[in-house]
Amino acid sequence: MGDVVRTESGAVRGRSEGGVAAFLGIPYAAPLHGALRFRAPLPAPRWDGVRDARAFGVWVPQQGIPPAVSGPTTGEVPEVRGAAGPDCLTLNIWTPRSGGGDALPVLVWLHGGGFIGGSANTPGFDGTTLARSGVVLVSVNYRVGYEGFGWVEDAPWNRGVLDQLAALRWVQDNIAAFGGDPDRVTVFGQSAGATSIVTLLAGGRADGVFHRGIAQSPGNVFIPREEARAISGMITDELGVRPTAETLATVPAEAIHAVQWNPVAVMSADPSAWTYSNSPFGVVLDGELLGELPWTAMRRGAGRAIDLICGCTAAEARMFTVNSDPADADPVGTARDVGLDPGAVDDYRRARPGITDSDLSTLVLSDAFFRLPAQWCARAHAEAGGRTFLYEFAWVGDPVLGAYHGLDQSFVFGLPTGPLGWDLGAGPGEFDALSTAMRSAWTQFAATGDPGWPRYRPEDRLAQIWDLPPTVEADPTATSAAIWERHHRTATVYE
Repeated sequence: MGDVVRTESGAVRGRSEGGVAAFLGIPYAAPLHGALRFRAPLPAPRWDGVRDARAFGVWVPQQGIPPAVSGPTTGEVPEVRGAAGPDCLTLNIWTPRSGGGDALPVLVWLHGGGFIGGSANTPGFDGTTLARSGVVLVSVNYRVGYEGFGWVEDAPWNRGVLDQLAALRWVQDNIAAFGGDPDRVTVFGQSAGATSIVTLLAGGRADGVFHRGIAQSPGNVFIPREEARAISGMITDELGVRPTAETLATVPAEAIHAVQWNPVAVMSADPSAWTYSNSPFGVVLDGELLGELPWTAMRRGAGRAIDLICGCTAAEARMFTVNSDPADADPVGTARDVGLDPGAVDDYRRARPGITDSDLSTLVLSDAFFRLPAQWCARAHAEAGGRTFLYEFAWVGDPVLGAYHGLDQSFVFGLPTGPLGWDLGAGPGEFDALSTAMRSAWTQFAATGDPGWPRYRPEDRLAQIWDLPPTVEADPTATSAAIWERHHRTATVYE
């Protein structure tokens, strides 16, 4: 291939190292100048000559990560690395193809960050190791925060997901030039990225742009349109502006980011009054991209033709609760805040004899935010006849954190420090053994649609348990799912 590849917009020059060529910061959409900050993405403009693609591009504008998702032991807020700017709708490509041979399966990564932060331009998402496994790896930057998900009167909702769609269309048009097979595109993502994947699948937008999906901890962050409008209204009222694209374009990004987290204080004071009280942004049920909960749409067959892996970690919420005083744990209050009646706590205790109040509160939050959405999506997809696979990541390095939210990312990318730079606590050989197994499963799924463990079927509901050694067991989320179906007071559960 060499280090110069021609795309439909122009030629790009990458860099090669260790048998993998990297092409970084390639625009897939137009720069976000002026009102385009708040409009649907437009195609990337063409350029003359050869564009330098040997370094990451600028970051999508965003605020620092709020304290609620800060480091697990120090409480320090990680710094956002890299400059931000309008030329931020870019993607990165790693490819082992040096020329000739059959086209390789493609893995496209959608990062997490709660729809309010995150970037593909981080060391923890370096695609070199995955590409060496025989795939072309693409990672995508998309709009987050108000620019990506806030209410704008004269612009579509869910602009960050529309960015992802634009990137996937770019992949269809250009990835063959990098040695990738446009007919074997698998989108994988974690947290907000996984939520985006099930949104695209359930909303009917996957057809023609990807063929398989891997949703690592999809979140229950689907917000009714009127509620999303009310949350955005708190932000624009504080800014003193009307929510139109032209008017918002006059407000510096830093000014929006300084206040966009403030509605959470109002929502968290009365969690039961809000669908999702922990963040100002999520996927809006706008009736265009998606009009109903994804598992509801999937039960009727939406996305059935797309092969799907769904999964979660065993202690998703531990990274959010680890700094809390165990003496303050209130499982009944936690259950109430997520819509469960008090009888649910008794059922949880019967299912987990001897569980502490602190661990029970964490389990309820883990189920509410990520574990059950993963199970509901897998169950709905399987019951509609789709090829579906379920997993739980259960390996524990740090006994305090357990198998926390996002831990599986490090093993999939083959990078021991992970996207947050934390010590995983892996013993000699442990990381390599589990990472090799997971990378093999992900790349095998991208190539063939079979990750190497049994399908999740309604009659037996088997799941892969990622631990050492990996095992296949009965669905570990089934007991929690049954408790929620008995005790939840709204239609956000699987029904």
